[in-house]
Amino acid sequence: MSRKIKFGESDQSQFLQTVREKTNSYFDKNNLSKKANWQMVLKSIILIGLLVGLYGLLVFGHFPIFIHFLLAAGLGITMTLIGFNICHDALHGSFSDKRWVNSSLGWLFNLIGANEYVWKITHNQIHHTLTNIVDHDADLEVAPGIIRINSNEDWKPIHQYQQFYSFMLYSLSSLSWFFKKDYMKFFDETLREKGKKPPRSEYFKLFGYKALYYTIFLVIPLIVMPFAWHIVLAILLVMHLAEGMVMGNIFQLAHLVEETDMPEPHSNKSISDPWAVHQMKTTANFARKNSFITSIFGGLNYQIEHHLFPNICHVHYPAISDIVKETAQDFGLPYHENTNFFGAVRSHYNFLKKMGKKPQMKRVLS
Repeated sequence: MSRKIKFGESDQSQFLQTVREKTNSYFDKNNLSKKANWQMVLKSIILIGLLVGLYGLLVFGHFPIFIHFLLAAGLGITMTLIGFNICHDALHGSFSDKRWVNSSLGWLFNLIGANEYVWKITHNQIHHTLTNIVDHDADLEVAPGIIRINSNEDWKPIHQYQQFYSFMLYSLSSLSWFFKKDYMKFFDETLREKGKKPPRSEYFKLFGYKALYYTIFLVIPLIVMPFAWHIVLAILLVMHLAEGMVMGNIFQLAHLVEETDMPEPHSNKSISDPWAVHQMKTTANFARKNSFITSIFGGLNYQIEHHLFPNICHVHYPAISDIVKETAQDFGLPYHENTNFFGAVRSHYNFLKKMGKKPQMKRVLS
């Protein structure tokens, strides 16, 4: 995996400067901060309170087993929503103008099982720069060998059914991420500049925070919960499956859909389009006018705006999306969007179906 890709110049190169000027004008004219507003703060307090409450009820409560399974599913989904709504913005520095606030809220990412150091490299730096470029964008590694997302990948007979099994397979994403992926990415030298190693403190944070997570969400439940160990593990598995189901499926709807491109770099490791134009071609929104979807999924349905303005809190994306769309049209650029959530799911289904088809053998003429 390489991080060295050069973007080109074209008559559309002024798009980014223009859309930035218009967006800045919107905030100046309305005397608004680009960071979190009171609704965002209230939502964050509710989600954190829900996390603590559900954990307390799950681990220390004495209810029928099926209630604990429901609490576990609710806890898993809540951790996903905290990641979507709070941690994602905080780790991009878009929650607050105060660095310590972003840092403190970003720490929650470690508490719910992930690693913020790895995330900032693979997501903030690599994914946001090299979006949808195979063998470069680390976020494209979705069950390699099991889910085929590019026509250049080796085809296996199982791939012809991937549009059916992938949606369920995504439910394993949190287990893979928290128990395997973070470690692999942390020690993957190809994700860093040559010869550069993580700071020593990050080694302690990786293993220390993982140990804290395993203690809170595995050891303590096994010790405290009033059930046999295998029942407790089954309950915790439901927590992960619910968490992974929401997380894994939502992540795919912005880039792995019919509308988006997956450009291949030229031999000199370059992309013809300017960076912002590349973002418009490789990213898609969904359910842009659905305020409930926007609120619950932390604005991830506004991926176009997020990729162009990762420093702006997601609560402002609905307001600036019309600016971005109009400016894109002025420059003759695409503005990919599925009007509703199920339309995005259908588009991802069709994408998987297309990528799962057996490649046609090319006839060689003698």
